[in-house]
Amino acid sequence: MDEQKDVQAEEVVAAPVVEATPAVVAKEEESFEVPAKFKDLIEKIETMSVLELHELVKVFEKKFGVSAQATVVAGAGAGDAGAAAEKSSFTVELTSAGDQKVQVIKAVKEALGLGLKEAKDLVDAAPSVLKEGVKKEDAEAMKTAIETAGGKVELK
Repeated sequence: MDEQKDVQAEEVVAAPVVEATPAVVAKEEESFEVPAKFKDLIEKIETMSVLELHELVKVFEKKFGVSAQATVVAGAGAGDAGAAAEKSSFTVELTSAGDQKVQVIKAVKEALGLGLKEAKDLVDAAPSVLKEGVKKEDAEAMKTAIETAGGKVELK
């Protein structure tokens, strides 16, 4: 029993002292009304020290088999969809020239303003990056033009 008191005494020394200013307390009280059935319980909790509150939380965890840790829940697809919607510049990548290689070369030549040899080299090297840092509208227009010609394009 004496060992527990010594440990608690050490915890008291290590625990930071947190004081709430009256403005913060008043703001919290204004935004939330405590139901009558819990008023006496809340009043008792308000008078507890940080150490006593910590001990109370531990009792709740053991008694009810719960954890007082904060849990973060996020949908797997929701974060990816939000990131794609916020993206402002894209990389246009030709993944395949398809069956109509000549038409794709012409489309790449027009879209990028290249010479015939440069456009042919890019199409022959597929998969290859055609252009980086392209605005969304320009990237989609380039993708549409090349896919209409028979190529396959991916925006990253």
